[in-house]
Amino acid sequence: MGHRLSKITTRTGDGGETGLGTGARVPKTAARVVAMGEIDELNSLLGVALSHALPEPLPALLSPIQHELFDLGGELAMPGYELLGEAAVTRIEEASAQLNDTLPPLQEFVLPGGNAEAAHLHLARAVARRCERALWQLAAEEDVGQAPLAYMNRLSDLFFNAARIAARTGSNDEITWKRQGER
Repeated sequence: MGHRLSKITTRTGDGGETGLGTGARVPKTAARVVAMGEIDELNSLLGVALSHALPEPLPALLSPIQHELFDLGGELAMPGYELLGEAAVTRIEEASAQLNDTLPPLQEFVLPGGNAEAAHLHLARAVARRCERALWQLAAEEDVGQAPLAYMNRLSDLFFNAARIAARTGSNDEITWKRQGER
């Protein structure tokens, strides 16, 4: 395989534009570029979460998501090119259901935290929601397909369930919201 990037500092973006995989130049503030940046941030955050010693089966369920997020970023960088399809959406749905089946029903709202692993997964959930909003903003301007929108919606659910699993490991437990006066 040849070198994909031979030069990192190009200075071509100094004027407020960036290049897409098609060669087109677009403003860095364009909805497509914003969505690409949000997804890159989510992928980086998932890398942080995966750097922890997560309980099983989380590493095997979450590791492929980094590749899928990279695929989605590539899809956005190449308008009209599809890398993330319905199979990825189905995989995320099934993984989320698998985790949910091992958890007790929610009695109260869950606060982000409990331990570092859970906190990072809750943060990934929140960033996934931001990614979803960015994708919907792009979809308001041009067709992005249904799979990326559904994938991101399901992904935040998966991260929520993964955070609940992580919070319940060892001697830790989930932190639930208490009404004013109960705190």
